[in-house]
Amino acid sequence: MAKKGGKTSRFFRETRGLKTSGGQKVTSGSVLTRQGAKWKPGVNVNGEAHLTAACDGEVYFTHKKSSYRRLQTLVNVKAVEQK
Repeated sequence: MAKKGGKTSRFFRETRGLKTSGGQKVTSGSVLTRQGAKWKPGVNVNGEAHLTAACDGEVYFTHKKSSYRRLQTLVNVKAVEQK
């Protein structure tokens, strides 16, 4: 049975996660991830839990080690050259 009011984790789970894939073209302000501690903001990316693109471009991912030697995934946007 679902709860009467509010969102339940049963249905809200579907909206979380990665919204774009590597190599995909994005516009400024588009959502890249929702509620994820797995991904960190990289180049041309704003936000903490919800990552958004700061400029138009192409999405790519990189990895780096954190201070605890854990591997972090950085979400980056390669800016498109203006004509």
